[in-house]
Amino acid sequence: MKTTGIFYGSTTGTTADVARRIGKELGVADADIHDVADTAPDQLGKYDILLLGSSTWGNGELEDDWYDFADGAAALDLSGKKIGLFGCGDETMSDTFCNAVGELYERLKGTGAEFIAEFPADCYHFDHSEASDGATMRGLLIDEVNHPELTDSRINQWVEIVKKSS
Repeated sequence: MKTTGIFYGSTTGTTADVARRIGKELGVADADIHDVADTAPDQLGKYDILLLGSSTWGNGELEDDWYDFADGAAALDLSGKKIGLFGCGDETMSDTFCNAVGELYERLKGTGAEFIAEFPADCYHFDHSEASDGATMRGLLIDEVNHPELTDSRINQWVEIVKKSS
């Protein structure tokens, strides 16, 4: 049976909450949901499926706790593992909406892992995002500021995509 680990960086608690909600929908134990501020990157090796989440800050940057963790993760061989990305942002920041998801993708694409669980881009409203290739988003994007009413349904849809991909 494949094991799933959820790793998140959260400053205000929103991304942590989303990580726990995803975990609940997937049946992931609390012990397998990790704050990157308190976790060593080598913990990624314990899991087959890695769900990684970050909020976006400033001009589209990763949440602060991700920088050291992502540097360590980028040095790992994650061949045979699958990575699904999720992030929180604000669509009114339309030039940098959830850029942190795109930054995680860029930092980790050389690890040998397979990226899974892209999400349709047509349900979002933004001008530019590093998290998008145009037709799809590199993962689940959540806007709890402007669209909290969409969070549960988007999580449920994404969890089904993750299940099919893993």
